[in-house]
Amino acid sequence: MTVDQEFSRLEDHRLAVGRGRFHESVRRADLAHLRVVRSAVAHGRLDGVDVAEAAAVPGVLGVFTAADLPDGPPIPARQPSPGIDFTPYLQPPLAREWVRHVGEPVAFVVAEDAYVAEDAARLVDVAISELPPVLDARRADGTTVESLAGVPARVGTIDTGYGDVAGAFDQAATVVELELDTGRHSAMPLENRGLTVGFDHDTERLVVWGAAKVPFWNRNVIARYLGVPDDRLHMRESDVGGSFGIRGELYAEDLLTVWAASRLRRTIRWVEDREEHLLAANHARQQHHRVRAAFTPEGRMTALDDEAWLDTGAYIRTHGAVVAALTAGMFAGPYRVPAFRSQVHLVVTNKMGVGTYRAPGRFQNNAAREHLMDLAASRLGLSPEEVRLRNLPTGEETPDARPMRIFGAPMLLDGGDHHGHVTKALATVGWDTWTARAGRARSEGRAVGVGMAAILEKAGLGHENAVVSVDTSGGVRVAVGSTSVGQGAETVLAIAAAEVLGVPPQAVRVVLSDTDTLHDGGGTFASRTTVVAGTAVHQAAEQVRDRAARTAARILQAEPEDVVVRDGFAASRHAPKRQLPLGALAQAAAAPGFLRPGEEPGLIARSTFSAPTMTYPPGVHFAEVEVDTDIGEVRVTRYAVTYEIGRTMHEGMARGQVTGGVAQGIGGALYEDLPYDADGVPLVRSQRDYRVPLARDLPDIEVHLFEDVPAPGNPLGVRGVGEAGIAGAGAAVMNAVRDALQLTAPLPRLPLTQATVLRAIRDRDAPAR
Repeated sequence: MTVDQEFSRLEDHRLAVGRGRFHESVRRADLAHLRVVRSAVAHGRLDGVDVAEAAAVPGVLGVFTAADLPDGPPIPARQPSPGIDFTPYLQPPLAREWVRHVGEPVAFVVAEDAYVAEDAARLVDVAISELPPVLDARRADGTTVESLAGVPARVGTIDTGYGDVAGAFDQAATVVELELDTGRHSAMPLENRGLTVGFDHDTERLVVWGAAKVPFWNRNVIARYLGVPDDRLHMRESDVGGSFGIRGELYAEDLLTVWAASRLRRTIRWVEDREEHLLAANHARQQHHRVRAAFTPEGRMTALDDEAWLDTGAYIRTHGAVVAALTAGMFAGPYRVPAFRSQVHLVVTNKMGVGTYRAPGRFQNNAAREHLMDLAASRLGLSPEEVRLRNLPTGEETPDARPMRIFGAPMLLDGGDHHGHVTKALATVGWDTWTARAGRARSEGRAVGVGMAAILEKAGLGHENAVVSVDTSGGVRVAVGSTSVGQGAETVLAIAAAEVLGVPPQAVRVVLSDTDTLHDGGGTFASRTTVVAGTAVHQAAEQVRDRAARTAARILQAEPEDVVVRDGFAASRHAPKRQLPLGALAQAAAAPGFLRPGEEPGLIARSTFSAPTMTYPPGVHFAEVEVDTDIGEVRVTRYAVTYEIGRTMHEGMARGQVTGGVAQGIGGALYEDLPYDADGVPLVRSQRDYRVPLARDLPDIEVHLFEDVPAPGNPLGVRGVGEAGIAGAGAAVMNAVRDALQLTAPLPRLPLTQATVLRAIRDRDAPAR
């Protein structure tokens, strides 16, 4: 059964009428508030923390420093990287001997009132002997870090590739190279990070609201830190006002809030303000690339070589080396590359730690590679689309197993005909009309340009658990280890069950990320929910359907294969009018005569799906821009995306995911930046100073979802869509600006701030020496 996709998300009504289940919705009589005291210094020795004045404030329940906390391990990396020891670079919950970035937690206050906690936190006296900060990853590479016991600033290198790269460059007719910086920015969800932790005096358990992304992993780490069994923590499902990869990882504040609830035996709430978010939530993106490519006289790429430095900030965050691994492993993108190498060096500096933010690694590597492709087109005398088409594999060349692995899994390009996708994309958006319109505008004296970027996305690695059950009233319940971070997980997982059981999605209740319902869950990240969790639900629902059919067959005296489950009923094909409701079958399946040895009573099934490899769909981004050459301002006037989704579960949500991603990508391409001054102090401390794109900054965004190549690795045929809209945005906008300004040289940096654009215009117009 195919579910009608023309219905609103199941979450929408509840959220629209104010019945969202956010962690701040929790009301407890014993609620207290936590406020973090943070370092105002980027780098230095922590000489002392005086809490006496703060502790004397009426209403303060406690002021705590590292000396009060368990002498436990630092915050671990969730995803280890073979060959790299992260241990010296991991962050303690509170600074002990050193501070390593502005915003690092050094103490915290708990008070009866949030305002009292904030006032008292300002009275904590922190003494620090300052050291010079390290702010450039390339300069730091090769040095050691005194505040990390003299270990190297380079944490490690992700080095991947294949083929004779050196030989290909020796024989190349043309070598094209560039350097590109991608600046530091971060996601700005509407709801800041936060956590509410309740203490249950009857059971001595801690109940946690607000954990997103990977609550099972977070629970396990927190339990080890507290020295209690895992089941002493109950992570409860709650809504999240945006995540985008940076929320839901385990931060110091999460450990502090749960520890405080355990210590004080009462409900504790911590909510960051926007300044804290800019200072102490994961940053992203900052890399420097040196990339070169070798071409034949016909414009066919024979080798691609990239070396990059990733400024990972003061500490390795819980993602470990994921950003570096994706930057390196996916740098070749969708192209046919006979010889390839990519090295990404992870180097610590005295800035906030860098983590995963929607399309980690790909926003950066697409920008560097696709800008190189446009530069190559100029040097080779080809159009940007032609140089891409000459280097994209056709359907006869795929699936293609690249001789390399990402996260231990083989890299199999299973997205079908990449050349055909780009050819179809060019025709679908009418690319010829874009280039003609830009040419006419430039002939009139306007700086209008167009740019494109071919991308390769990935989705669906890891495992997920699901339980599907039907109660005696016929209601369907789905429990999954994934979380909802605003992307519509409740709806798409309801569809996955509804299609199998023959009921409307509105009849399915979805429970997400409740650690008392499931023993384990993978979580929500990397565009994996529909692929991995959806498949787990699909498989469990199939088992429930088969059990319903088997139960009905006994009652109807029919063969199980003759029973059809549809519209909430089961009936034999030979006697379709004699229908048995699913609720009645659930009751019958609990009776002893219907149970097989080892079966749970009723209509219930559990399934775990583990994806052996990721799926790799292609896509194309197209941008049109107009540049005000007097002030360097760039306005995006048209945008389109094509993407091979495999199969669309809910078209409205899929289009919304791509559209929202493009908006974020335009922000990263033009506006968003988190610079530091020479003392390591962040220059952006408020939302007023951190510009994100507004509705007036965005054009209408065309989204074209292709369903030409269902994914072979899962029965739904789906390919994740969550990062398709942002992955190529920086690249497409940058290429469009280069076209608008008719530059012969590459642009040096993202974001393309007005200062960066004016500098490019000045360099273009400078007299030749």
